[in-house]
Amino acid sequence: MNIQKMSLNQIKETGLRALSKTLGPVGMVRFLQQFENSGGDYTKDRSKWLNEAEVQEITKKIKNKCAE
Repeated sequence: MNIQKMSLNQIKETGLRALSKTLGPVGMVRFLQQFENSGGDYTKDRSKWLNEAEVQEITKKIKNKCAE
């Protein structure tokens, strides 16, 4: 199989067959659901999340997690 000569559709089909064979149909669907587009704006949302958190608050959460 020469990946360089395959069309994008052929690569997609080959990948889906490999996922289905390895994970089974349900596992394949669960894997693919992780990559669905949510329609949101990650960059905009991320900026909002980061601006809301104070450095001291983040540091405290990290220290608490490490202490567990």
